[in-house]
Amino acid sequence: MEKDNINDKHEINRRKFLKVLGGGTAAVTAATIYSCGKKDMASAGNAALGEVPTDKMTYRTNPKTGDKVSLLGYGFMRLPKIPKKDGNGDEIDQETVNKLTDYALAHGVNYFDTSPAYCEGRSEHSMGIALKRHPRNKYFIATKLSNFDPKTWSREASLAMYHNSFKELQVDYLDYLLLHGIGMEGMDALHGRYLDNGILDFLLKEREAGRIRNLGFSYHGDVKVFDYLLSTDIKWDFVQIQLNYVDWKHASDWNTNAEYLYGELKKRNIPAVIMEPLRGGKLAQLDYKSTEILKRYDQEANAASWAFRFAGSPPDVLTVLSGMTYMEHLQDNIRTYSPLKPLTDKENETLEQVAQLYLSHPFVACTACQYCMPCPYGLDIPGVFSHYNKCLTEGNYSDNVKDENYKKARRDFLIGYDRNVPRLRQANHCIGCGQCRPHCPQHINIPDEMQRIDKYVEQLKRNA
Repeated sequence: MEKDNINDKHEINRRKFLKVLGGGTAAVTAATIYSCGKKDMASAGNAALGEVPTDKMTYRTNPKTGDKVSLLGYGFMRLPKIPKKDGNGDEIDQETVNKLTDYALAHGVNYFDTSPAYCEGRSEHSMGIALKRHPRNKYFIATKLSNFDPKTWSREASLAMYHNSFKELQVDYLDYLLLHGIGMEGMDALHGRYLDNGILDFLLKEREAGRIRNLGFSYHGDVKVFDYLLSTDIKWDFVQIQLNYVDWKHASDWNTNAEYLYGELKKRNIPAVIMEPLRGGKLAQLDYKSTEILKRYDQEANAASWAFRFAGSPPDVLTVLSGMTYMEHLQDNIRTYSPLKPLTDKENETLEQVAQLYLSHPFVACTACQYCMPCPYGLDIPGVFSHYNKCLTEGNYSDNVKDENYKKARRDFLIGYDRNVPRLRQANHCIGCGQCRPHCPQHINIPDEMQRIDKYVEQLKRNA
């Protein structure tokens, strides 16, 4: 095990750090950084005002290890980016990542989640740099064996990926390791990725040796795989599931209701780690009617805080992951969980009403996870879906020329489309090759959705 290096000259003293940041008043503006995902739909203006507590974070105890884990977990899927100095592409803004990481630790966040697949393979390396500057016993690192590509299903390739995670993260043990995206492509993929090649047996031995402290899996897709893994005699330390107030009872056909997933874990006393509490950002900015419903209860709380309260209220939730690219989002989420105010039955009923309104819109179920990227033909797939969904939320969508709002909706959709997605990366350039489809954990028929959005755009252009 690594020893804490208290005297490391790069280590940041907690009190000194808080003094420099003014106890939470410093912020990184959205205009100065770029995300390796798309910008979260919760704008900086939505962040709740008020002090950011440093000593009120809610913690949950892992029954398997006794770990005291912060209810807010930091997901390193959507890190800030800046253009490279040579103008050739972009790179992770490590200085900003360091500041966000330092701020999170100083305010009680201690669970950090990454994957070899995130940020075009650069996330683990960035996390390793940011966390190495702090004592090893002050945080928990979670990463994944992300061998999605059949080229990485061999034992040799999977082992290489596993060992590379240690190198990139600069650690000699992992606090939490996940089999990544179990359920995608069904039982055949489970056998190919983990069972037939002996990798699962290897990981179990690594847990025995202490190089993995907690072994679990993240789930999307075929529920038969989820049920199968829970039926084995393997003692899973934790499981990561998609949970929010829409997916609780109304998961899309390709996923499973979180109410069922959570219930099965609870029966077995397996802690749940939560992903997609905002459903890819779409629950952070609701339509006018939904917003009014929530404002009846709390004029100050924003839509994102309601979603995070829902995700954190079940008692067997260990931590709730959020990909916080911007300081405003980090501060807002810290407030929500410092401490958590669990939802009442009446508030849960209210969120179910909001969920029904949400389901009445024809959203694309994209969570901007980026697994479909890069597109071989250069499309910005998450960007197209993000703009389309945003316009639905803001009322800038109409296919009826007789609508009184049609002209405004048409103008805002088309202008915003060109601003947010470069023309050569828009839906009309999709050739329907389908290479993206197997990688989507939401099982979106991406070519069909691209065609549908392109037809809508062409319709808007014709009806000038």
